[in-house]
Amino acid sequence: MAGARMDTLTRLRGSIERIEAHAGSARLDRAALGHAAADAVLQGGLVHGALHEVFALETRQAGAATGFAAGIAARLARGRPLLWIRQDFGAREVGALAMTGLAELGLDPRRIVLVQAADAGMALRVGADALACDALGAVVLDLWGEARAFDPVASRRYTLAAQTSGVGCVMLRTSALPAVSTAETRWVVQAARSPKAAPWEAWGAPLLDTQLVRNRHGLTGRWIMEWKCDECLFRETAHSQPVAAAPADRPHQAPARPQRRIVGFRQRSA
Repeated sequence: MAGARMDTLTRLRGSIERIEAHAGSARLDRAALGHAAADAVLQGGLVHGALHEVFALETRQAGAATGFAAGIAARLARGRPLLWIRQDFGAREVGALAMTGLAELGLDPRRIVLVQAADAGMALRVGADALACDALGAVVLDLWGEARAFDPVASRRYTLAAQTSGVGCVMLRTSALPAVSTAETRWVVQAARSPKAAPWEAWGAPLLDTQLVRNRHGLTGRWIMEWKCDECLFRETAHSQPVAAAPADRPHQAPARPQRRIVGFRQRSA
């Protein structure tokens, strides 16, 4: 019995050493977003093999947050397959995830596997298994509402799984408020108002109002980002401006403002 306990303890110590060693090297392995100011705050970009959260605080911002999550997942995947796990209820509320739409954003549908989950619990179980597969480039977990199953314990489990495999995880949350977690970064995203343009140029590149409200290893900030579909990266626009840093671990509230025309994403007025 004592020998079995020692073997178990040795294996656990070895696992912890491997995780800590990977965590130390992962901080040097980052995926640049392409947006100079944001990448500077992120010390080069998003960390591979880590958990990143994207929030749409209101249902009407789901399209913008989904586009942003797709963009950062593409940057993390580095051309490898992307697994997108989506809760069924989200599709009923905001519509199905269209491969044609992702293709228009510059992503390759042939490298995207979409999994439909009946509820948040099932989605989390599938996501945990997927993060153990180092053949994937990234995993997007698309949850609706306040998912009680994703508690601090589950968050820690996801972070350890991502660190072990090196696969990035993007947690997309719609109609939910940020809570304490082990996420490397946390973003609150909404559609940005498109600039004035000629009628034949009304629909341009997606323009997003992105707020980095948690950064485990640096500052936070807010930027207007333009997604370049042909290059599959974010760029600064004439509207980009840094703002005061938001609290990193407090629920973030954003006032709802009616908008008519959004570049790249349609949105109904409140």
